[in-house]
Amino acid sequence: MLPLIGIATVPVILILFYVWFRDKYDREPWWMLLISFAGGAATVPVIIWWETIMMRLTEYFYTFEWQHAFVNSFLVAGLCEESMKLIALLLIVWRSNYFNEKFDGILYAVFVSLGFALVENIMYVTGNGHQVGITRALTAVPAHAVFGITMGFYLARAKFTSRGKWHKLLRAWYIPIILHGTYNYILMATSNYLLLSFVLYVGLLYLLGYKEMRVSSLGSIFRK
Repeated sequence: MLPLIGIATVPVILILFYVWFRDKYDREPWWMLLISFAGGAATVPVIIWWETIMMRLTEYFYTFEWQHAFVNSFLVAGLCEESMKLIALLLIVWRSNYFNEKFDGILYAVFVSLGFALVENIMYVTGNGHQVGITRALTAVPAHAVFGITMGFYLARAKFTSRGKWHKLLRAWYIPIILHGTYNYILMATSNYLLLSFVLYVGLLYLLGYKEMRVSSLGSIFRK
């Protein structure tokens, strides 16, 4: 059991450390990061409850396999998980004085997102073995990080702008849902063509996350 928990935990720690390291100009207090991480983990019971309700409500509204995959990808996993992450993020950091530059949005959002991802990963890996853990270390865990990066990217723009604030805040909500839903749909849809595109999609997520971090880091008000 302990080796499986280690396999589930190590990729989360490595990504957290990497994103924290990219916050080069104004380090955030460790306790705020810990609260953010714990807040993300605390969303798991609510998400499980909400997803269960959504699956029961939607199970009568589709007849084809692709519809089942779409509903579960976008309206269950994407909507429930990303919405709860955003709620946790807003409650913890939106009014915090420590959220004082754009990269902070990314950093806190990643900690919230990977707090959730750690609990989810432990559940998957301990139930399915080390091969699933290795696969998720290269795919699902980094994907959750990118969903968080994108959420934080737009959340910061909503906080530090006087025009289009609500539109940017909506982007912090619906773009991660779209990214998450697409990720899940590729895996759930019974299409070999979509499965072939999975590696490409994960690679694009990596590039998106890197670009958003780079733009936010270069735009730091503390950069000299």
